[in-house]
Amino acid sequence: MNTSTTTSTTTSTTTRRVAVVGAGMAAARFAEQLLARTPPGAVEVTLYGAEPDAPYNRTLLADVLTGRYDPDGIGLPLAGGAILRTGTRVTAVAPATRSLTLADGTTERYDTLVLATGAAPVLPPLRGPRDSRPTDGVHVLRTLADSRALAHAARRATHAVVIGGGVLGVGAARALAALGTPTTIVHRGAWLMERHLDGRSAHLVHGQLAALGVGTHLAAHPVTLHGTDHVQAVELADGTKLETDLVLLACGVRPRTALARAAGLRVRHGIVVDDHLAASAPGVHAIGDCAEHRGVVHGLTGPAWAQADVLAARLAGTDPGARCTATRTLTRLSAGPLQLAAFGDMTAEHAPGHDVLRYSDTTRGSSTTLVLRGDRLVAGVLLGDLTASGDIGLAWHRDEPLPADPSYLLIPEGARA
Repeated sequence: MNTSTTTSTTTSTTTRRVAVVGAGMAAARFAEQLLARTPPGAVEVTLYGAEPDAPYNRTLLADVLTGRYDPDGIGLPLAGGAILRTGTRVTAVAPATRSLTLADGTTERYDTLVLATGAAPVLPPLRGPRDSRPTDGVHVLRTLADSRALAHAARRATHAVVIGGGVLGVGAARALAALGTPTTIVHRGAWLMERHLDGRSAHLVHGQLAALGVGTHLAAHPVTLHGTDHVQAVELADGTKLETDLVLLACGVRPRTALARAAGLRVRHGIVVDDHLAASAPGVHAIGDCAEHRGVVHGLTGPAWAQADVLAARLAGTDPGARCTATRTLTRLSAGPLQLAAFGDMTAEHAPGHDVLRYSDTTRGSSTTLVLRGDRLVAGVLLGDLTASGDIGLAWHRDEPLPADPSYLLIPEGARA
């Protein structure tokens, strides 16, 4: 499939050709911002998307799985004048000649290149009997196509096992349970979402998931998938076998950097960029899940959109001094009755010189934990009632001194009376 849509076909001889490899959330945001900041005809922006679908909100895939959103209802607006080529895979980048090679063998020229290749699911090294493993019934959840396939499989499944207890795994497990599929999470960590939660908060999440029909195996190491053609069970390192006919691998993602590496660009965990989002070759930039800025690959929507905005402002010339700075992120999970917001590294609660503030409301089923060092927020997690997340998120993003009594941040507005 190779489709192209555009609202403009007129190109002047002075038009600058901007090629965007990828058509995800960062790419769509960048195209929107760049075209909004430049006069008509000044730039020609082409998005090359390997997926058959137009840009969509990837963070809502679990809600598509439950049926809360129709697949067509999570599409992102595409800037007028942008050219979208779906089902078009870029196989090579040549910075020296400023050209792209497509899967069909054709070559496209560019003046400026933006790599927004995103990230791919991490597949754990699970073995199968007799050095083979079943593939039918084993899924990932990264694209709309994945969501459609998983929803179809869930309607016929008798039990699902989700391998990975991070944000994606927890959200997907809740979605599968909401579809009526008994679901078990298998997680290597001592508690769920250990990157975002402290042990106490994780215990509360564990209880909320149990109430939704989701079981959990913690500190568990899956080693084998059983079954000939279709998966029949997951075996753990301790010999436990979990019978299942649906497995979802939710073990995190890894930046897609193969194109950049082959092109000779500097790559560590992601494509290395500076504060201008420039990669290591002239005219090449990277944004979003594939970009590594100041040693960090964020993998979150907020930082990706911030990068898209900075790069658009620089390339349009409306703010040539725009720079990408360190981003303080807040992670949210909205999974039916399970509502969560988290920021910072919760292991800081055990570090010397840190104070921990806690608030629990058993009636509302809410809990807030904040970690402070002096008068600054270091980390925190909110469960249940998130009405206080606005004030907390603002204090976190601004990294400003807190008042002498920061307890007002703990209590949701509706409970302060």
